Amino acid sequence: MTKHQHLQRRLGVFDATSIGLGSMLGAGVFVVFAPAAGLAGNLFLASIVIAGAVAYCNAVASAQLAATYPESGGTYIYGRRQLGEWPGFLAGWGFVTGKTASCAAMALTFGQYVAPDYATPVAVAAVAVLTGVNLMGITRTAFLTRILLGIVLATLAFVAAASILGPHPAGNGTGESVGSVWGILPAAGLVFFAFAGYARIATLGEEVKDPARVIPRAILGALAGAFAIYLLLAALLLAHLPVQSLAASSAPLLDAVVQSRLAGWAPLVQAGAAAASLGALLALITGVGRTAMAMARERDLPGPLAHVGGRHPVPFVAELAVAAVVILLLLTSDVVTVVGFSSFGVLLYYAVTNAAAYTLKDRPRHAPKWLNAAGFAGCLILAFTLPPASVLTMAAVLAAGIGGRALALRLRRH
Repeated sequence: MTKHQHLQRRLGVFDATSIGLGSMLGAGVFVVFAPAAGLAGNLFLASIVIAGAVAYCNAVASAQLAATYPESGGTYIYGRRQLGEWPGFLAGWGFVTGKTASCAAMALTFGQYVAPDYATPVAVAAVAVLTGVNLMGITRTAFLTRILLGIVLATLAFVAAASILGPHPAGNGTGESVGSVWGILPAAGLVFFAFAGYARIATLGEEVKDPARVIPRAILGALAGAFAIYLLLAALLLAHLPVQSLAASSAPLLDAVVQSRLAGWAPLVQAGAAAASLGALLALITGVGRTAMAMARERDLPGPLAHVGGRHPVPFVAELAVAAVVILLLLTSDVVTVVGFSSFGVLLYYAVTNAAAYTLKDRPRHAPKWLNAAGFAGCLILAFTLPPASVLTMAAVLAAGIGGRALALRLRRH
């Protein structure tokens, strides 16, 4: 079997947690709150709780597996080791395709906040610059993520203060006709998109110091922080804005400040949103590149993607390939509507995670088998209650990947 150069273990608990939390916050509050509120209305908080509960099951399963298999690739590797090649491939393919589309969405979000009239060129430039940062090594990625995360947390604190100061129009919490109880699960599926950032920690398993200790702590710490922030901020927004306004807004956090006593400081929120989308984009490019590298090592993607090199060892071929595909999407597609598509792919990814964790024999007390079973069921329920267009699109992409791999295996045998 071909030997591959390994990455270097340089990340501690703080760096790994920062990468996970940075990717969650950037992808979450600035992207999914409005469409989720449109589906669930005043029951939006219930959707966050459900998504958080499923995410907790997935986080525990990810932590179990990452401690057992401290390699880059996340559930692609776990699925192959515990369940077989095909489940692993489904997880990896769903992650790579869904998260590549998410990279384009995050880049375009950055462009729209910074320069709406030139959003696409600015987005392309952002992808190019952040790919360059990744090629300089994982410690540079972690350092920039910490800076961006600090800006985002300050921005969210400012939005929370603006929401508390009001004014608060009468009747915000009652009587609105937006959403319904039947929209809670589809909304939870969209909100799950905002909790998927801790997957980046697992995909960096080969670059984490003492992975058996660091990875579980980083995953659970990042998830706990994101859940508390989402729940508090959503409650404040629902108290401050009519739910119809929240559901219809393309920038709900900016609207919360514009409609408050701190309206003159709205440009700070724009800057924070730009930093959030950059942080999420940086973590996404990093995670997708590592998963693509792992799949190439197992010959499920072209072999050159497995190459690691450079002054600071990184999977530079995979990183450049991901950047090229993201730029192509930015130039040819409307990628603002990929949240549901990405959520379906990531929920499938975590369904495989839970199934793989269920088969582990050695498990800590806080990770019983029933928790893995609950996580598996929760992922499938949320996935198939997403908007039909998202389900059908991702199903077609998965079918294309399965067909391509089956053909490659057949040609290889002959």
